[in-house]
Amino acid sequence: MLNPVTWLIALALAFPPAPAPRTLTVMAAASLQDAFTALGDSLEHRRPGLHVAFSFGGSQTLALQIMQGAPADVFASADDRWMTVVRDSGHIFGQPRTFAHNHLVVIIPITNPGHVTRLDDLGRPGVKLVLAAEAVPAGRYARTMAANLARLSGFGSDFAARVERNVVSNEENVKSVVTKVRLGEADAGVVYASDVTEAVAADIRTIGIPPGANVTADYPIAVLLHAPNQEDAAAFVGLVLSATGQRILAARGFTPVSH
Repeated sequence: MLNPVTWLIALALAFPPAPAPRTLTVMAAASLQDAFTALGDSLEHRRPGLHVAFSFGGSQTLALQIMQGAPADVFASADDRWMTVVRDSGHIFGQPRTFAHNHLVVIIPITNPGHVTRLDDLGRPGVKLVLAAEAVPAGRYARTMAANLARLSGFGSDFAARVERNVVSNEENVKSVVTKVRLGEADAGVVYASDVTEAVAADIRTIGIPPGANVTADYPIAVLLHAPNQEDAAAFVGLVLSATGQRILAARGFTPVSH
């Protein structure tokens, strides 16, 4: 018969205590919502006791929140510009890593009230266009795309100016552009290809953009210097960069990268 001490040791080995609950806070560009939610679920499954909490929004908004002291562990931006701002302000641990690319598409409501069928229709008077604000990566990319089209035959050198005159709303993140177009509150919008998910595909149509005029969006990720949970933060970044993470991103419309 086991003595009491030996019995207690055997019991502890047979039923180890559950890992202490902990939270990982990830601040990420709104366009990453579907992919990162899936990645968070995967990490929670791999690391018992972990809860991954997300704050999705415009990269510019998240960057300002981080610099103002918002507690977070990981930052993922839709462009290098806002990651550089956060890094230069002394809030990044190590070096940011580019983990995915994206490109733009034009979306229109399935009912197409503005009769938008071609890219040059975006500059036609009376078309109601919704873009992300210029400070938002998607908004800056959209305006760069319009300027690129203005240099192509058939659009006219004033195309970008005509497009800007048609903007009826500047949104704080790209998901809001999708929502307004999907609800028919605009005739067209410019979003990322990854934003055309199964959930919205039935309500919108897309118009492709020639590669020579399109813009490639680079997505960097980094652990934050004052991350309360640096160990799990590093694990999340590692998962994003792993083959599994890259497959999850590719399945949701992103272009994976090789490291």
